[in-house]
Amino acid sequence: MSVLLLQGDAVVARKAGREIAASAFAADVAALAARLPANGRPLNLCRDRYRFFVGLAASAVNKVPCILPPSSAAHLIRDLLTDEPDAYLLSDGEVIEGIATVMVDADGTSGSADLPSVDRQSIAAILYTSGSTGRPLPHPRSWNSLLESAHAVQRRFGLQPGSTVIATVPHQHSYGLESSILLPALHGGAIDTAHPFFPRDVRDRIAASPRPRWLVTTPIHLHALLAEAGELPPLDGIVSATAPLALELATAAERRFGAVLYEIYGCSEAGQLATRTPTSSSRWSCLDGVTLRQEQGVTIAEGTFLDQPTRLADVLELDGPDHNKATKFELRGRLQDLVNIGGRRSSIAYLTHHLTSIDGVVDGVFFSPGDDHDPAARLMAFVVAPSLSAGEILAALRLRIDPVFLPRPLHLVDALPRNATGKIQREDLLALAARVA
Repeated sequence: MSVLLLQGDAVVARKAGREIAASAFAADVAALAARLPANGRPLNLCRDRYRFFVGLAASAVNKVPCILPPSSAAHLIRDLLTDEPDAYLLSDGEVIEGIATVMVDADGTSGSADLPSVDRQSIAAILYTSGSTGRPLPHPRSWNSLLESAHAVQRRFGLQPGSTVIATVPHQHSYGLESSILLPALHGGAIDTAHPFFPRDVRDRIAASPRPRWLVTTPIHLHALLAEAGELPPLDGIVSATAPLALELATAAERRFGAVLYEIYGCSEAGQLATRTPTSSSRWSCLDGVTLRQEQGVTIAEGTFLDQPTRLADVLELDGPDHNKATKFELRGRLQDLVNIGGRRSSIAYLTHHLTSIDGVVDGVFFSPGDDHDPAARLMAFVVAPSLSAGEILAALRLRIDPVFLPRPLHLVDALPRNATGKIQREDLLALAARVA
């Protein structure tokens, strides 16, 4: 057994300008643990980050893992509950008809208590994939894996004690859980309880937080923030994940916020695996204890704190003489993104990168709606570019990519169907293609 996460009376969270101490957190955890049903696993939908953390810890005290869904959509929750018929919801507001719900109203004012303990080898959470390639699948993560991963990232980033971590990403996602909850909680930082989304709200949350302060975000959120005119409040560190960050965007973010930007590479199956500082190098470095090897073109991650060897869905070019135990790599795209037209190979990620690098393009994505037997015969693109015509975009693309990969057709749209982490699910692109056809 080991003490869960916090030490002494450190500030665990900042909520509306008020600090919540570790002892108050412990009291809230104990109170909620006593109210949880004796049977069934909790599905944690709490939007407030502090209440989510209380729910996660209370479940651990009761020796059950939290289920973390990829979204709070009612139809998706109902689908997940077909695999978990005894599950119930933990919520601080949202209720889904017909599903048992325990409301979490913890606010750090219920007193003080000793910090709880958990078994490091027990399962902390069951995370689900985003569903971008099909039905979401469960991925159990142990407390040991989560805690050691956060320690490894801290050694790489050096989050200062007393830092406030503001995040634009959902904490039910692997990246949000590890970087916006566990990273500050384990290392003397404070969780900002809010969930800002729009650029003005994010800017206001940063400005209202004492320094040092860090931002945990995604490329799509960074892009929107940097599109805002005027001065941005300074940061002491920026963390980005969920998609590779263009060098131009990383450089602009460091200049506007006056802080170093770090990227994290990982997946729901294994969590955080590697980091890089894109303005210094395009090469990724594995976290301490993580190594990579390849079998028949597939990369497998192994590590001292990984629950099991994990096959990665990305194409990695390993660096170094020993490809059976590599720790550095270049990211080349996802396996299912590879396309072959007329004997020429490329990837959806590479083509999308060049599309979104065109001046005037606010957002965009290449898409192949074909089946597995003809995956690249009908490449199309959806583009958000209010000041450009389709012809102007195609002309710019011809200077950047092989003409065989030009999208046919290219559709101008008002917005792309991105989820809370900035990703786009395949079924949403298929629906968008049907609407614009």
